[in-house]
Amino acid sequence: MSEALEKAEAAAREAAANTVDVAQIVATVLATQQLTQQPTPAPLAPARQEFDTKKWVTIGGLSIAAGLVASLFAIAVAIGAVSVAILALVLRGLWRDYVKGK
Repeated sequence: MSEALEKAEAAAREAAANTVDVAQIVATVLATQQLTQQPTPAPLAPARQEFDTKKWVTIGGLSIAAGLVASLFAIAVAIGAVSVAILALVLRGLWRDYVKGK
């Protein structure tokens, strides 16, 4: 039996030595992989978006519509101002005539 015990002991020593060897090999391979890997470069600038024609046509159309509405409002205000000025002149003339006794 002592011969079987010696064989088992020798096998255990060999397995322990193999385990250490395998651990060293794995550590070496992992270290080599880390050294050979190149870090991915960070993007320098965000990617440019594509030109969106529909968006700019919409913005242009709305700008033109807003400009037309603003110009029509300005014309209405101008007509109102002229009307008030004419009314003031007419009323002033009527008041002058009334005061004079005509």
